[in-house]
Amino acid sequence: MTLSVVIGLSAVIVAIDDGEAVVLTVRQGEGPGRTTGLPFGPFDPAVRTFELALRAFVSEQTRLDLGYVEQLYTFGDEGRDAPLADIGAGAARVLSVGYLALRPEAAETGVSTTAWASWTRFFPWEDWRAGRPSVIDEVIAPALTRWAKTSEERLGRARSLFALDGARWDEERVLERYELLYESRLVAEAARDRETGGVTPPGLGEAMISDHRRILATGLGRLRGKLRYRPVVFDLMPPEFTLRALQRTVEAIAGVALHKQNFRRGLERTELVEGLGRFDRQAGGRPAEVFRFRREQLGAGPPVGLALPLLRDA
Repeated sequence: MTLSVVIGLSAVIVAIDDGEAVVLTVRQGEGPGRTTGLPFGPFDPAVRTFELALRAFVSEQTRLDLGYVEQLYTFGDEGRDAPLADIGAGAARVLSVGYLALRPEAAETGVSTTAWASWTRFFPWEDWRAGRPSVIDEVIAPALTRWAKTSEERLGRARSLFALDGARWDEERVLERYELLYESRLVAEAARDRETGGVTPPGLGEAMISDHRRILATGLGRLRGKLRYRPVVFDLMPPEFTLRALQRTVEAIAGVALHKQNFRRGLERTELVEGLGRFDRQAGGRPAEVFRFRREQLGAGPPVGLALPLLRDA
């Protein structure tokens, strides 16, 4: 028996739009039955590397040039591609290599099937900037408790991942939370893939084609983790910015509110930014100094990220 395998490439493309973190999505179909996914396409073996192939197909599909790019993971579990992200008709198995890409702005693509969407549309429980999301206590906690029943292992995972019973929220565990919701059949993809036809609870985000929401969760979790040890946030910033805009960007990615003074003290210790002696007077209120990222610091020592002093801990 010959096993037909197709290698696909999927891109989690993140940008900042008016202080919000958004991802580029691709629409399939029209009307009520339309589905949403990430930019994806087949790997062209004529291209020398996966990354070059990714940049080429993203440019072709969306008319965007990518800046920072890094490989996330290879997704190849059997049954992960239902309904199939159509890149290889008749293939018995689709392996998808996921990538994370960052852009400083959510530029218009000019392609009607693409759109920028806030990540909160897919993971509403991940946004703690205005406090604990109500969906956790009103929907997720009761449903997970019923599902776990007498299993201490399941209950322990639910408490740890969703900060139940006084447990601390860990913003980096995005993928683990989504996978627990999938395992407990609380997200629409689980019912779809297992053909159970069950009704999932409301308020748990929009489903995506194939395992694109899992890929997106992987990308968001990776980006949140890298904030602390790599200066990746500056790949989301314009050449000149205020410290308020920088903090809003970090908060938009991490999904948590930060303590202003402690954030700026930590930023000063990194020596990653430099004031330009000019002030932004367009935002209203007290003019804010304009800064730039000192990219030349990248080769001056080990890479550093940003401290995330949470407002709730101050």
